Amino acid sequence: MEKCDLLLRGGVVIDGSGQARQKADVAVRNGVILAIGDLHHFSADEVVEVGGLVVAPGFIDVHTHDDRLLLADPLMQPKVSQGVTTVITGNCGISLSPLGSHDPIPPLNLVADPSVHQFDTFASYFGALDASPPAVNVASLIGHTTLRVVCMDDVGRPALADEVAAMQALVREALEAGVLGLSTGMYYAPAQAATADEVRAVCEPLRGTNALIASHLRNEGDQVLVAMTEAMTIANDLGVRQVLSHHKVMGSANFGRSAETLALVDRARKQGDVCLDCYPYVAASTVLRQDAVEQASRTLITWSDSAPEASGRYVDELLQERGGELTALLQSLQPAGAIYFIMDEGDVERILAYPETMVGSDGLPHDTFPHPRLWGAFPRVLGHYTRDRKLFSLEMAVHKMSGLSASRFGLGDRGFVRPGYAADLVVFDPDRVADRATFKEPKLSAAGIERVYVNGTLSWHDGATSGARAGKVLRRRAA
Repeated sequence: MEKCDLLLRGGVVIDGSGQARQKADVAVRNGVILAIGDLHHFSADEVVEVGGLVVAPGFIDVHTHDDRLLLADPLMQPKVSQGVTTVITGNCGISLSPLGSHDPIPPLNLVADPSVHQFDTFASYFGALDASPPAVNVASLIGHTTLRVVCMDDVGRPALADEVAAMQALVREALEAGVLGLSTGMYYAPAQAATADEVRAVCEPLRGTNALIASHLRNEGDQVLVAMTEAMTIANDLGVRQVLSHHKVMGSANFGRSAETLALVDRARKQGDVCLDCYPYVAASTVLRQDAVEQASRTLITWSDSAPEASGRYVDELLQERGGELTALLQSLQPAGAIYFIMDEGDVERILAYPETMVGSDGLPHDTFPHPRLWGAFPRVLGHYTRDRKLFSLEMAVHKMSGLSASRFGLGDRGFVRPGYAADLVVFDPDRVADRATFKEPKLSAAGIERVYVNGTLSWHDGATSGARAGKVLRRRAA
């Protein structure tokens, strides 16, 4: 009789590939999936009956801003409670490393607090995570905006040749340390002055590697097609893979234009490797910006250093109470963050259903009153969009949150329930799984997530953390 550490018996295995489910047992030994099938001949230190439940790969949150949370709150309950077992940090041009002690000007203040954590290199950042593991696995990107802040004395202009060279050196260091690639955030003030030539030059060390570019576009509104073309041309020129970050179209004048943007992706995929991620909500969230407030149907304040009492309040309500002009009100709240109701449900569904779309939460864990996507993105896909809206099959939903993500980001032995793969597993009830976090109560954990295993270790059970911190740093594997 073969021996294993853990035997999940009688569940419905959805393996992350998108293929049909099967009823099967899953055996785990030394943190690795040992066997799948009818395993009545196995003995185990622990046998868990999971009849009627789905056993799936742990979900991979491809778009996070968890850079600091992994160290500040390593139990990672907003993520592991959803079945997430791996997070990818450093998105939108914003990475904690190599910022060091530099001033975290917006939007870097969404992740960085130099008074608490400083890292001048990714080697030191990864070393800190190795020494104090979080509850989930972590892989990272290096942020172009962070590079500009570190290497330039004035981010309001294009980079000079010596500044580009300094940024390239930091990119090479990060690649050697194991980052998956580089992210951009051209929408944000510290990167708006960067030209396409600058970004291409800074990314030059990625050429000839299996690293990728994750692109937060310069514009997701009226100029979205122009911005997409700029970003995809850079990646294509370099011959590297690309992810279009949190793909969306913003503003009522652009509702429905996802049909155009996805058609452009289809054309681009004939020349290069392009995919995208999105979060399953019609509201965006980032730092407080007047242009976004003016585009949105409504805006909710998530945090404000100048007026903490404004957190959780709508801008229109504050304006009615305080009077005055919108510009003056917003200035009085700065620095601050906000949720913008700025997208169309039809576009969200079209983008989410696109075959090359992965799921990312884009949650902001340090917000006082965060967007509910921080706690609810993945169960929302399983419950609302799969079971209720029937946007796609449960097999396809799991694929978008596991196997597709692992394949596109090059995560090796993650993302699938297969022998020899890491035992990152989520056990959930397909009839009950649902997001509970709302815009009124954004920090509620999901329903129906029964068990979560990270590298074979039980990390979430009965609606609570186990206290285990079995995550690992997932460094890029050179091709």
